[in-house]
Amino acid sequence: MTLWLSPNALVLASKSESRRAMLTLAGLRVEADPADIDERALEDAARNRTSRDTARMLAAAKAADVSGRHPGRMVLGADSVLALGDERFHKPTDRAAARRQLLALRGRTHEIVSGFALVQDGGVVFEGVDVARLTMRDFSERFLDCYLDEAGDAVLGSVGAYQLERLGVHLFARIEGDFTTILGLPLLPVLAYLRVAGLVAD
Repeated sequence: MTLWLSPNALVLASKSESRRAMLTLAGLRVEADPADIDERALEDAARNRTSRDTARMLAAAKAADVSGRHPGRMVLGADSVLALGDERFHKPTDRAAARRQLLALRGRTHEIVSGFALVQDGGVVFEGVDVARLTMRDFSERFLDCYLDEAGDAVLGSVGAYQLERLGVHLFARIEGDFTTILGLPLLPVLAYLRVAGLVAD
């Protein structure tokens, strides 16, 4: 017997290895099919929306884009927004940009807002959003350079230039919220819906 009950795998509309690993480690059958959307254009269009609305909108847009390629299948989209007050951060383009981001976040509390959407045949069947608050410690610039040296190109793969499950944990003094939300997918409500939908053992 397995926890995943459907003959078809859950389709993950993302190329994120951490999201896929999270779902796989939870016993789900997962097939990744990344969405092909212009995220930055959608973010620009949603400039006046809240971080919650933006994360939810991007997650739904990703899942809807992929859903057309998988009739009848359950598709999961997810997206995260990093907000420091009214300022939103994106993945840094190079080491210098990562360094600037981390200096801006140093000693301050920011939010990770992670939205998700489950879509079937183009329609959203369940969606949600969760928020975690993270406070960076007031680290030295010497530490920052050591961190950037050791983390290497990994800092370019995530918003905020850190991966909490790796070396990024050294950056923080306090973390409030669900760890899966910080990793980019609030897992508990997703699993709860999949149980209701009969795709996961209850």
